[in-house]
Amino acid sequence: MVTAAAYAVMSADSRFEKTTVQRRELGPLDVLIEIKFAGICHSDIHTARNEWGSTHYPVVPGHEIAGVVSAVGSEVTKHRVGDRVGVGCFVDSCGECDACRADEEQYCVNRATGTYNATGRDGEWTQGGYSTHIVVTEHFVLSIPDGLELDVAAPLLCAGITLYSPLAHWGAGPGKKVAVIGMGGLGHVGVKIAHAMGADVTVLSQSLGKKDDGLKFGAGHYYATSDPGTFTQLRGQFDLIVNTVSVNLDIDAYMSMLAINGTLVELGLPEKPIEVRAFSLAANRRSLAGSMVGGIAQTQEMLNFCAEHGIGAEIEVISADQIDGAYDRVVGSDVRYRFVIDTATI
Repeated sequence: MVTAAAYAVMSADSRFEKTTVQRRELGPLDVLIEIKFAGICHSDIHTARNEWGSTHYPVVPGHEIAGVVSAVGSEVTKHRVGDRVGVGCFVDSCGECDACRADEEQYCVNRATGTYNATGRDGEWTQGGYSTHIVVTEHFVLSIPDGLELDVAAPLLCAGITLYSPLAHWGAGPGKKVAVIGMGGLGHVGVKIAHAMGADVTVLSQSLGKKDDGLKFGAGHYYATSDPGTFTQLRGQFDLIVNTVSVNLDIDAYMSMLAINGTLVELGLPEKPIEVRAFSLAANRRSLAGSMVGGIAQTQEMLNFCAEHGIGAEIEVISADQIDGAYDRVVGSDVRYRFVIDTATI
């Protein structure tokens, strides 16, 4: 067993504290990773604070992991000691269902194993990236291209693929008008990726406070949704809208911005059910869809794409003893745009 230092919460209302976790013995197909950076995702906060009601304590969050290979099992062929690698939102799947065979492990019929707060095949609870080391089966370990620094690459393992997957699936590219709702940890990466794909990108944000950033990241247009005139001005304009915010919005109003055959993709996970009028769908033959992260093959594709186009997350690096404060700042939208933990401080 490998003993790794980590930061965990022991209950929904406790603060993070330093502890240790036991990583499994290196199996023939396993990779031992020395974690260098771990991004903070809003899902981490929901889980640590038991806001989804399914947290098993103690829990070590973190599924935006970037590091270096320390050791490999005897049958590993994809990675070598010293390689720069990453781990995203899941670390295993059944490998046998239609989804897994189609490289869509995130939709595994038998449920992919989450990087943390999930039960692995060995019956043990998984613990995530707020730690110094992790052991992962080689298939679920991504290669981080040399063109990406590890700190800015870490958030791509969740935020990056969460945006890349729907943008690729719904054909964002030249000649397509794409709108991104929200300019936060997810949205700012989406703007960069959609622009690099060649789409005409618009940001729809509550205010114009981040307009300069949005235009710098590649948006051609930026509108404040607090202005009712925005919805009138942009009626029927977009081929694709991706919603990155996790609060309940007036979806009917945003659906009105879709062109014929346009699609609004829900990426955020609001607390209450989404409400939409049937007429909003029927008009212009619009679609309302959802999307999760991509599979392993597509996540590698995303990392290669980001390296080719010089895309990384905009980050603020923190030490491990600053996690609690960072959580509060994320909830208060006080970060531009993603916190990343330097795990050397654990």
